[in-house]
Amino acid sequence: MARYKSYSQAQSMFIPVRFDEQIIPGTFVHAIDHLVDNELDLSIFDKHFSNDKTGAPAYNPAVLLKVILYAYSLGIISSRRIASCCECHVTFIALAGDTRPHFTTIAKFVSSYGDEISVLLTRVVAICSMESLIGKKMFAIDGCKISSNASKEWSGTRKDFIRKKAK
Repeated sequence: MARYKSYSQAQSMFIPVRFDEQIIPGTFVHAIDHLVDNELDLSIFDKHFSNDKTGAPAYNPAVLLKVILYAYSLGIISSRRIASCCECHVTFIALAGDTRPHFTTIAKFVSSYGDEISVLLTRVVAICSMESLIGKKMFAIDGCKISSNASKEWSGTRKDFIRKKAK
């Protein structure tokens, strides 16, 4: 009879983690990290903060942008889920430098600085295009509101549509 080593996933372990080693070159996470740190001009956010002499330090827009871009690329759009990822997923923790932004901070950043983020995302797409990272066959942005009729009457095979058209 076969014998196997026992294991339990319901245990904790302290592991020393170097955040810079978690962002592996050649991965999408590394691309986001590099783009935000080296290619984007984030000084457009500076005018919104006047806490140089008083007030608490703000989260670095680079950190928030990296975390949001990576989360959106994974289909995570909820600020609560993004904040949760910044607490438990090593990749998010590494991107955020273990700063753990609160979900209200993430939500406020996205809603308050939409115009600035839009400019930066346009720049990201342009850089990706210059580096041939985009296939240029199809590019789609979801979010437009278009009325539609998805009833059974209007659904069918190509043959059904040809018949309806002829009718």
